[in-house]
Amino acid sequence: MDLHVRYEGDDDPEKCTARRLAQFDEVTLHESARATPRGIVLDPHAEQALSPADGEESVLVALDCSWETAEAEAFRLDGPHRGLPFLVAANPVNYGTPFQLNTAEAFAGALVILGYREQAEEVLSHFSWGHTFLELNEEPLRRYADCADSSEVVAVQQEYLDAGD
Repeated sequence: MDLHVRYEGDDDPEKCTARRLAQFDEVTLHESARATPRGIVLDPHAEQALSPADGEESVLVALDCSWETAEAEAFRLDGPHRGLPFLVAANPVNYGTPFQLNTAEAFAGALVILGYREQAEEVLSHFSWGHTFLELNEEPLRRYADCADSSEVVAVQQEYLDAGD
């Protein structure tokens, strides 16, 4: 899977996982929407959940920006927009917080759901907390990866949300 990042550059450079992944040639950074290739866009505002049915695409795109500026307008990128289902952050900034993944975690979660677990492990290998993300989310990631389509992913996600109430 080819990984691309529409890079905003508004995060702390020392904590920016997209920049670190680019240093290891795991992702390509793009500073404009026009330069960003078409692919599956990981978008927390998307109306459809990412599922294994999206696996025909060969490009995965994330927007790297601060959560404070992650408004729907920022995600104006070409391609099908998909939201990640319930996953818990393992990074030191948002540890244990659902849906508050950094760029590396978002890519890793998407890769596992799409059937690219080895690539997800490689992406996370550049972070001391990387293995923790896969451990914390082992069961939901396995279950999402076994789903046929977005509606099944949403049903599995609902079980986790209901269990948290």
